[in-house]
Amino acid sequence: MENVRDVRALPKAHLHLHFTGSMRPSTLLELADKYGVHLPDALSGGEPPQLRATDERGWFRFQRLYDIARSCLRSPEDIQRLVREAAEEDVRDGSGWLEIQVDPTSYAPRLGGLIPALEIILDAVETASRDTGLGMRLVVAANRMKHPLDARTLARLAVRYADRGVVGFGLSNDERRGLARDFDRAFDIAREGGLLAVPHGGELSGPSSVRDCLDDLRAGRVGHGVRAAEDPRLLRRLAERQVTCEVCPSSNVALGVYEKPSDVPLRTLFEAGVPIALGADDPLLFGSRLAAQYALAREHHGFTDAELAELARQSIRASRAPESVRTALLAGVEGWLSA
Repeated sequence: MENVRDVRALPKAHLHLHFTGSMRPSTLLELADKYGVHLPDALSGGEPPQLRATDERGWFRFQRLYDIARSCLRSPEDIQRLVREAAEEDVRDGSGWLEIQVDPTSYAPRLGGLIPALEIILDAVETASRDTGLGMRLVVAANRMKHPLDARTLARLAVRYADRGVVGFGLSNDERRGLARDFDRAFDIAREGGLLAVPHGGELSGPSSVRDCLDDLRAGRVGHGVRAAEDPRLLRRLAERQVTCEVCPSSNVALGVYEKPSDVPLRTLFEAGVPIALGADDPLLFGSRLAAQYALAREHHGFTDAELAELARQSIRASRAPESVRTALLAGVEGWLSA
């Protein structure tokens, strides 16, 4: 009988989760109280905020809420708590591998500088991974709103720490601002240092921003990428190259990219042969974590359990997990399907 298996028990990899956005709402309330930070109702009301980021004002509001939440992370202990709890939530949702994304620049002022901030974050990842059994690595992401020279600095730093757990280099924030090609040198540095290129594209901007990720930044995966569904030629290209799109359905709806869950073009991508890694993006602001994205695919797009298993396989194959971890997770997927 179809559609009876628990999606939380399906082994999977989580490849699109932002650092502050992974925080539990209860943790944010405690930290805000600890540091005397006044939280707006949108962050303290117990419900995900109403956001529409398809216009400038909406995106600004989203970023402002994110910045307020980030200001509550002030000590190494806060960082350790956030990473441990993110790992615990992922384990609960069936994730066997997590690549969490962070711009350490944002945390540097309170943690003693850029290098100390990155080392504190990497220590927290290492500890949480050991304590929870979840495989965890880091994606260092540059901010598209800042100067490309800042991105080069971050790329060099990320490469320096590749042997400590940095596996990818990203580019986040509003993709309607700035050109991808302005960051090409930073991505060259990252790729030459063995890191995977994982820029955001094809969320707030259309298919052209996905093409820019491929042409200018030589993306190995694309953060979001859903708007590629509007261009059949681009879909074929992604499928032929097996470039994975890190699709975050709940986030797409919360930010107004699509009106309702059934509008997210999951089927279009899947049936075109484009690999998909479902992700939660920013659970703190969007209200749902990893397993909920699989439940959404089942409920709103009619994905069978066999198709959900294939989505899980695609996330595992697209990860930077060691071969032994991939093999074990893929075997777990088969076990889930045959149960």
